Amino acid sequence: MIYYDRVSKIYADNSIALEDVSFSVEPGEFISIVGHSGAGKTTLVKMLLAEEKPSQGAVFFESINIHEIPLNKVGDLRRKIGTVFQDFRLLPQKTAYENIAFAMEAAGRAEEEIRSDVPHVLELVDLADKMNNFPHELSGGEQQRVAIARAIVNQPDVIVADEPTGNLDPVNTFEVVQILKKINDLGTTIILTTHNKGVIDSLKKRVITMDRGRVIRDDKEGKYIL
Repeated sequence: MIYYDRVSKIYADNSIALEDVSFSVEPGEFISIVGHSGAGKTTLVKMLLAEEKPSQGAVFFESINIHEIPLNKVGDLRRKIGTVFQDFRLLPQKTAYENIAFAMEAAGRAEEEIRSDVPHVLELVDLADKMNNFPHELSGGEQQRVAIARAIVNQPDVIVADEPTGNLDPVNTFEVVQILKKINDLGTTIILTTHNKGVIDSLKKRVITMDRGRVIRDDKEGKYIL
């Protein structure tokens, strides 16, 4: 489904972000990418979203070389990939319901679909009772759950969660991870980047460990070993 084929990334100042990285992600997998700050995790994610280009090698999504996709088709790729970030990125002037509906409108979905699907995804993330709340009325964990609902509402093939628990306390971290597991159980592929050892050790899923731009471990049921 996703394949990184000998990918390297060297920036103009000669700093090496990635060096000869190869791995594949199968449909329905839950994979965590770990490493210290600067290990290359975010660069990997940006390549999947066509926000960065490899200096060498290629990244494939469903057998298509991402970096050969014409600019006017990149939006089609990104609609297949839902994204969740550390800082939530909710629109402050819109309610939880409206934030999710906005993502559906942007994807050209019909009004009746929006009316049926938004309550459904809010139910999935246990926030049905907060649909009319604005972001400032929600806790950090609740805001992240709205962001996850927004990421899944257009039924992407993959969710990329880049440090999604970075700003959360342990209780909210646990809840967010449980929701990601539930989404994965429903068949969506999850790629998670994190520094959180507790999250990794509790998941008992595949872990790719990076250090200075290289993959140094790939464990089927891994722990956080750094």
